[in-house]
Amino acid sequence: MQLQYSPYDFDVHDDPYPHYERLRTQAPVFRNEADDFWALSRHGDVLTALRDSDRFSSANGMRMEPAFWGPQAEQFFSFVAMDPPKHTRLRGLVARAFTQHRVQSLESRLREIARGLLEPLLERGSFDLMSEFAGPFPTEVISELVGVPEADRDMVRKLGMEIMYTEDESTDLRPEAMQAVGALVGYYTDLTIERAQRRTDDLLSGLLDAADGDDRLTPEEIVGVLILLIGAGIETTMLTLGNAWHSAWQHPDQRREVLTTDGARIEDWLDEAMRWDPVGQTLLRTTTEPVELHGVRIPAAARILLVTGSANRDPEVFERPDVFDLDRDTGDSLVFGSGRHHCLGANLGLLELRIALQEIVSRVADFELDSAGMRRIHASNNRGFATLPTTVTLR
Repeated sequence: MQLQYSPYDFDVHDDPYPHYERLRTQAPVFRNEADDFWALSRHGDVLTALRDSDRFSSANGMRMEPAFWGPQAEQFFSFVAMDPPKHTRLRGLVARAFTQHRVQSLESRLREIARGLLEPLLERGSFDLMSEFAGPFPTEVISELVGVPEADRDMVRKLGMEIMYTEDESTDLRPEAMQAVGALVGYYTDLTIERAQRRTDDLLSGLLDAADGDDRLTPEEIVGVLILLIGAGIETTMLTLGNAWHSAWQHPDQRREVLTTDGARIEDWLDEAMRWDPVGQTLLRTTTEPVELHGVRIPAAARILLVTGSANRDPEVFERPDVFDLDRDTGDSLVFGSGRHHCLGANLGLLELRIALQEIVSRVADFELDSAGMRRIHASNNRGFATLPTTVTLR
């Protein structure tokens, strides 16, 4: 049977890991002619490509859909879709505003947001984790960080979801998604103009003030960073919460341990859940010159899909990689990338996730999921749930 793999395939979305195992063993350099890409699936190859930005360029973006891929990618992904020196300049300026102090100062407010969202859900006993907590929580956090008014936050989340997902087995964005992109650009442009006239203590004000000598971010660059935060700041955290929740449900013994150790295993739970079933399954690069790997010659200007979801299950790096193990050393996980493009917001994301699960574990003795009501998202690069109907038993 001929080996086939496409990140657009709904069968892959349902369970990609058997597909990845075949790629690693049978075709570590896999060619998909129909979708025009090459895939690297082994940990060592993916790590090398992530760290070699000279030969594996990010300038065309990180997703394969025609609307996302190409020189225009930086409109969606900001500095993530850039190479040096543009990447160095823009990431450096953003980092001046996105400080560790700004992140850590949010902790008490994050806990307040989490408790406010959870309290009515826990009292009710049954709820959809995704739409009622995992989605609203990071939306509130990022909106608070950026300075989005409360009245606009639900709109921002819905527009972001419109862009990211599809119900159809499609290889490009729907017209509704393109309209949502335009609406978000317009909204953030207006917000940036408003904040330029009246600073507050938020990230948007910090981005307006970030400077390296006379060099400052342009309004267009700031809007690009804010668009990036929809995916990197809201979507990734939302889906990670769902995947971690689902992973614990699938493994009752491990679930009991995380729920009965008074929060002591939350970081282990998160680390292993992000390795075992990560949100980010693929990253895209473009070769700047011919590359030979495993006896296969990849031409210059080729699209290279780095299958990080496969790399995190590579048995050459992780013993019994398909086993969910709270005691595992996940130090070699590629969940936050590597090299120049290592996730700038990793500390904020981990803080959000840790606080969310701490607040849940402090109140919940056990939980069940309604498997018939679960529904997955469909995206070429990310994996997670649209719905996770949950019933909890309180302490």
